[in-house]
Amino acid sequence: MSVGPRDAEIDELKALIRALREEAARNETLLKRRQQVEIELLRAETLPELFGQATAGLESAYHLEQVSLLLEDPQHEIRHLLIGAGDHPEDFPDVHFVDTLVGLAPQLAALHRPWLGAYVKPDHQLLFRGPRAKELQSLALVPLRRQARTVGVLCFGSHDRERYTHRMASDFLQHLGSIVSVCIENGCNRARVLKSGLADYLTGWHTRRYLHARLREELARAQRTGTSVACIMIDVDRFKEINDTHGHLGGDEAIREITSRVETQIRASDTTARFGGDEFALLLPDTALADAAILGERIRAALAPPVEIGHGTRLAVTLSMGAAAVQPTRSDADLKALADRLLADADAALYRAKAAGRDRVAVAG
Repeated sequence: MSVGPRDAEIDELKALIRALREEAARNETLLKRRQQVEIELLRAETLPELFGQATAGLESAYHLEQVSLLLEDPQHEIRHLLIGAGDHPEDFPDVHFVDTLVGLAPQLAALHRPWLGAYVKPDHQLLFRGPRAKELQSLALVPLRRQARTVGVLCFGSHDRERYTHRMASDFLQHLGSIVSVCIENGCNRARVLKSGLADYLTGWHTRRYLHARLREELARAQRTGTSVACIMIDVDRFKEINDTHGHLGGDEAIREITSRVETQIRASDTTARFGGDEFALLLPDTALADAAILGERIRAALAPPVEIGHGTRLAVTLSMGAAAVQPTRSDADLKALADRLLADADAALYRAKAAGRDRVAVAG
C-alpha cells in the first residue's frame, strides 16, 4: 500500500508532536532540578552548610568538574565569623576569601552579568585550585551582586569546551547568582546575630528580646508608610508527648525540622523568633491580617509530611497558630504599647486555636 502525501504529512506531524513532548519533558526535569537546587541553598542554616551547597552541591547538581566561590572579605569578617563558630576558612578549599576581586581575573574588574567562554589558563588559573583545574576547557563566571556592587563570584568550570560559550543565554545563571548572594548575606547576618547572643542556639531564630526591638522598628516604618504589620504566634501541638516519648534530643530534632519547614514559606524580610520551648513567633512587615492567615495555612501544609527525628522515626506533627495585625496611625505615639497589644492579640488568637481543637489558624478579631 503506497503512502500518500497526506499520510506522510501526518507522520511528520506525529514526529513533531513526539519531539515537542520530549522537549517539554526535558524542560520540566530541568526546571525541577533548578528548583531543588534553590531550595537546598535557601535551607542552608549555617555558613558552612551554605558554602557546601554553593560549591560541591552545585558541582554535583549540574555535573561540573569544578565549582569555586570567590568572596570579597576585606575586613576578614566572614573568616572571623567562621572561626568564631568553631570552623576554619581552610576547611573550604573551593571557597576563596580575598581582600579584593580585582586582580584575580581580567573579567572580574567590571563583572555585572554572567561571563561565559573558554578557559584561558593565564587569565583564570587563580579562580580554581587543585589538580581538577588542569583539564578545564570552558567556564562561567557568575557575579554575586548586593547593593549595586559585586561582592563575590561563583565560578563554574567544565572539561567540555562547548559547555559554556558566549552564544549561550545567561538569564538562569544571573538568577542563580541572585539566590546565592542573598543566601550569603542572610548567612552572615545569622552568624552575626548568633555571635551577639540574640539568637536561639538550637534553631538560629531570634530571641524574644530581639523580636520586641525589631517589632517597634517595623511599627515605626509602617507608621511612615501607612502599611500593616502582622504577627503569627505558633505552638507545636502536644510537644510534651514528643519529649516524653522520644526524649529531649528527639524533641530538639523535631524543633529543628519544624522551624526549617517554616522558613521555606516566609520571606527574607520576615523575622522569626523562638519564644519558648515549643512556642514561636513570626513578624511580618507590610502584611495584612488576611495574608497572615493565608501564610499560616501554607505553614500548616508544609508540616503535613511526617517529621523525621533520626533512626527512621517519623512523627505526625501539627501546629496551632494565632494571627493578628495592626496598621499604626500617626496618632499612635506609644509604639511599645502597640507592639505589646499586637503580640497579645496574636497570643489570644493562638489560645482560641488550641481551645478549638488545635491544628488550625485563628485570627484576632
